[in-house]
Amino acid sequence: MSHTSPIRRAEVERATLETRIRAGIALEGSGRAQLSTGIGFFDHMLEQIARHGLFDLEIEASGDLHVDGHHTVEDVGITLGQAFAKAVGDKEGVRRYGHAYVPLDEALSRVVVDLSGRPGLQFRGEFTRAMIGTLETQLVYEFFQGFVNHAAVTLHVDMLHGVNAHHQCETVFKAFGRALRMAVELDPRAAGVLPSTKGSL
Repeated sequence: MSHTSPIRRAEVERATLETRIRAGIALEGSGRAQLSTGIGFFDHMLEQIARHGLFDLEIEASGDLHVDGHHTVEDVGITLGQAFAKAVGDKEGVRRYGHAYVPLDEALSRVVVDLSGRPGLQFRGEFTRAMIGTLETQLVYEFFQGFVNHAAVTLHVDMLHGVNAHHQCETVFKAFGRALRMAVELDPRAAGVLPSTKGSL
């Protein structure tokens, strides 16, 4: 991917018997987000990815929320992961690795990402509440699992400190956005270079 390439963007649609999802992402964005998942706090967290990653994000989801939020949250992760992988493309010239520590009052999280081509998730830490608004906190893991499986990235999430579950969750999503932003950034010293001795990612 050369530095004169057009803006890296992609859109993916996914339809199952449980959900219908449309996800679009532009990596060279301004942090603009258009979100509608039916789960207010989840929309708020997705907005953190856009704002702190400086991505433009559009996600429209309709799912079986009368059952619970599981299918919707997981399938948004899957679809966003697919769109992200398409937008990143061949990964030539990217920094590949990204990391961020983000605090919010008493809470602190660390997120580290590798655009490795290998899906892997390590998620450490316990939320202090089972629900934040209408989002089940255990579904945060499912979102990231869906994302890494389809974006083919390695992701380490560590919730290091926190008492307020809202703060805990927000630090994770903000740090995720910032780590992704660092990883996909085009390195002017590495134009046309794939950051791997294997020759593929």
